[in-house]
Amino acid sequence: MDSIEIHAIAALLVATLAVAWDLRTRRIPNALTFGAAGAALAYAFFTGGPAAVLPALGGWLLGAAIFFPLFALGGMGAGDVKLLAALGAWLGPIEAVWLAIFASMAGGVLAVIVSAYHGYLRQAGSNIWLMLTHWRAAGIQPVAGLTLHDARGPRLAYAVPIAIGLVGTLWRS
Repeated sequence: MDSIEIHAIAALLVATLAVAWDLRTRRIPNALTFGAAGAALAYAFFTGGPAAVLPALGGWLLGAAIFFPLFALGGMGAGDVKLLAALGAWLGPIEAVWLAIFASMAGGVLAVIVSAYHGYLRQAGSNIWLMLTHWRAAGIQPVAGLTLHDARGPRLAYAVPIAIGLVGTLWRS
């Protein structure tokens, strides 16, 4: 088995565990995300030396940086950010960007499906309009009543779109 296959298998295993955990508890444990990131860095070091750690570290940092603004605005949990970072450590920085793009696309589609299933689609559209209007008037900041912590709408276990994004990323490579 070559290194690319090991990276893909490890990332798929982490994503599968995260999906199962997120669907059951609506949380992704730090032991999984930090453990997976640490394993990716260790694997890079032991198979490629210190130089191989830089792409893994870059993937971790970029993965965290891409989704961090969504967390800071209250629209995503910290576990989702850490999951993208951990998968980025296995994939590297370029693939972490593709993962974020594909996960965001899958998340948008799944959000519409979940909202429609729960009869919340019209309210979701109103909330998006309210958020954009608020941001235009007051600047980009969390909007009371529309954050993950205080919104009443249906929740999407975001490990699912991240896993879908991972499959798309691996298929693309």
